[in-house]
Amino acid sequence: MTASERAVQLIGLAAEAAADKLADDIIAYDVSEQLVITDAFLLCSGTNDRQVQAIVEEVEKRLREELGIRPVRREGQREGRWILLDYVDVIVHVQHEEERAFYALERLWKDCPPVELPAEINEHMAQRARGTA
Repeated sequence: MTASERAVQLIGLAAEAAADKLADDIIAYDVSEQLVITDAFLLCSGTNDRQVQAIVEEVEKRLREELGIRPVRREGQREGRWILLDYVDVIVHVQHEEERAFYALERLWKDCPPVELPAEINEHMAQRARGTA
């Protein structure tokens, strides 16, 4: 079993929204073989609590406006260090960079296949890494 087309669509839109708010290290994994509760995870991070909140708000806004959907569950809002948005097919994790380094979700899910992100996301991240964005 692989991530559904719907999950891949949600990942693409959420990744674009996160990139628009300058999220770092945007990656996605197809976890459909390991979990029955969702098809994919999107992971990204922000450098401070305010940026984490801005990323979350943009993801919610974009998915609501373009697909008419809202998360069925939202966790971590009060602390603003790791906010989880559950869209059933996709779970979006937006973490403060310190939480991202500490919890290292990439290590937990490294055996899962990556979900390809839109080309402009990868280009944007490469430019930011070079310091040209």
